[in-house]
Amino acid sequence: MNKIIDIRSDTVTQPTPEMRRVMAEAPVGDDVYGDDPTVNRLEALAAERSGKEAALFVPSGTMGNQLAIMTHTKRGDDVICGRNAHVFVHEVGAAAVLSGVILDPVDSPDDIIYPELLERAIREDDIHCPPTTLLCIENALATGKVVPLDVMEKVYETAKARGLSVHMDGARLFNAAEALGVDPAAITKYTDTVMFCLSKGLCAPVGSMLAGSREFIERARKNRKILGGGMRQCGILAAAGILALTEMPACLRTDHENAAWLRRRLAKIPGVHVKEDGIQINMVFFTLDHPKELVEALPEKLLERGIKINGISAGELRFVTNHDVTREDLAFVADCMEEILAEG
Repeated sequence: MNKIIDIRSDTVTQPTPEMRRVMAEAPVGDDVYGDDPTVNRLEALAAERSGKEAALFVPSGTMGNQLAIMTHTKRGDDVICGRNAHVFVHEVGAAAVLSGVILDPVDSPDDIIYPELLERAIREDDIHCPPTTLLCIENALATGKVVPLDVMEKVYETAKARGLSVHMDGARLFNAAEALGVDPAAITKYTDTVMFCLSKGLCAPVGSMLAGSREFIERARKNRKILGGGMRQCGILAAAGILALTEMPACLRTDHENAAWLRRRLAKIPGVHVKEDGIQINMVFFTLDHPKELVEALPEKLLERGIKINGISAGELRFVTNHDVTREDLAFVADCMEEILAEG
C-alpha cells in the first residue's frame, strides 16, 4: 500500500513505535481511585512542564477547556474570549450546555486580545449585567500566529486587576514555545490554568492535560467525573503522553521549518496566494484564483494521488505539517497541486 500523506491537521499522526511499546508495557491501576502509577507520573510531569502545581489527564482538548470553564465559573457568568476562539467556534456550544455561562466574544483584527480590548469587554457592575469572571485566551492561535509574551503579561495583569481568572487554550502550547524560543512555563506563567494537547503535534494517540493550582485541579477532577471523564486503567494512554512530553517537543522545529518551506513552494504556483502575516508554527494558509468547481474538487483530486486535505473554509485552504510528513512528501504535494491547477 502506498503511503497516505495526511496534512489535514497535526492530530492525524500515528503513535511512534516507542509509544506503542510503552503503552503495551505500562503499569496501570484505577485512575478514578488515583492509583494508576503511569497517569500519576504523566500528571506530575505535565504540571512541571507547565509551571503549575498540579495537572489532570483528560480525553480531549475540548473536555479540558470545558472543565476549566466549569471549574472557574458559576451559572450565568460572563466569559470573555476571542471571536474565533476554539471555545466559541468549535466546541459545540458546550459552555452554555455544561456550565450555563455566556461566551462574550471580542473582535480583534489579528485575533489577539489586547488589554484595551479586554477593558472594553468587561461588563459593568450593574444589576442588568452578568458578572464577568473569566478570560479565555489562546497561544498558539488557530491562525498559526503566536502571542508575544509582553502582550500576555499585560493582558494577564489587566485581568487580575479586574478580578478575572485567566484560562489559556494552549492546544499547541509547545508549538508556541518553540516559535518564541522559550520554555512552555514562560508562557503559562501569565495564566491561572492551561489546557494543552498531547495528540496535536506530539503524536500521542489520545489525551490532553489541564493544569493549574492544586486546589483548582482537585475541583476539576470532580467535574471530570461529572462529565464521564474518569477513564480507569488509562495508564496505557498516559504512557504515550509521557513520551509526547519528553521526546516529541524537540521534533516541532522540523514541522515549523517544513511549513515555512511549503509556504515558499506553494507561493511559486500561479494562482496560489499564500498567507504569511506572521504565521510562525506548522500551518500553511492560502487562497486560489481558480474556478470554484476546481477548488471544491481539489480534496478529491489530491486524494486520488494519496494526499488527504480538508476542503475550503472561510475562503481559505489550510495544510498542516506534522511528524508523519517529510519534506519529500511536501514536495510531492506541491507538485501535485501545480499539475491539478494547471490542468484546470
